[in-house]
Amino acid sequence: MQLFYNAHITKEDSVFHFNKEESRHISKVLRKKTGNQLNITNGKGWLFTAELINVDQKKCTASIVSKTFQAPKTHQLHLAVAPTKMNDRYEWFLEKATEIGVSSITPIICDNSERKIIKTERFEKIIQSAMKQSLQFYLPELKPSTTFKEYLNQEFSGQQFIAHCEDTNRKSLKSELKANTDCTILIGPEGDFSTKEIELALQHHFTPVTLGDTRLRTETAAVTACHSYVFTNEL
Repeated sequence: MQLFYNAHITKEDSVFHFNKEESRHISKVLRKKTGNQLNITNGKGWLFTAELINVDQKKCTASIVSKTFQAPKTHQLHLAVAPTKMNDRYEWFLEKATEIGVSSITPIICDNSERKIIKTERFEKIIQSAMKQSLQFYLPELKPSTTFKEYLNQEFSGQQFIAHCEDTNRKSLKSELKANTDCTILIGPEGDFSTKEIELALQHHFTPVTLGDTRLRTETAAVTACHSYVFTNEL
C-alpha cells in the first residue's frame, strides 16, 4: 500500500484535491489514471481511500470512497533529544524513531550542545515521509526546540528517565520500563549531559538509566530507547 499525507483532509470531506507537487508525482511518476485508488492519511488516525476522478499534473482530484479511524494508543512515548553536530545523524534518528513508533520529539539545547540553532522544516518532511513509509496513521509531533532547563519546567506524566554516561548509580532502562504507561526519556548531546543538568533532572524526579554496556552516539541512544519502549509494550 502506498500512503499519501495531508494534514487538512477530514472525515467530512467527500472530494479531495492534491497539491501541485503531489499531483505531478501521481500523474508523471506513478502514472496513475482516472479510476485508480489512492490511500491518504491526515496523521490524526484517519485512513481515506480515494478514487481519482481527474488526473492533471497541476491538480489531481479524488473522490473519497471509504474512511476508517484507528484509535490512538493509550500510552505515549516522548523523546527529548539534543541535536547532533551533524544534521544527517539527527535526521536518521527522526526517521527511525518515527518508523518504530515515537509519539513526540523535542530537540533540547544542552550545556554541551555543539548545535544550538534548529531548522525544523526539513525535520518535519522527514517525519512525514517515515510515517508514510511505515504505513502509520498518526504523525509524531515535532515540538519546538528549547533549552534543557526550560524543558524540565513542565508537568510530566508517567515514567521519566534521563540516559547519561556518568559513572554513577544508574538503572537499566529495559528493567525499569512499564507497559501501557506514558514515558519521557532524555537523551544528551555528543558530550553527554553536564553534571549540573543531571542533578537538575534528578530534582525533577527523572530516574538515571543506562542503555547498555557500550557508549552510544546520541542518535543511536535515542533509537535504542525508542525500541526498548515499543518492545516493552508489545510483550
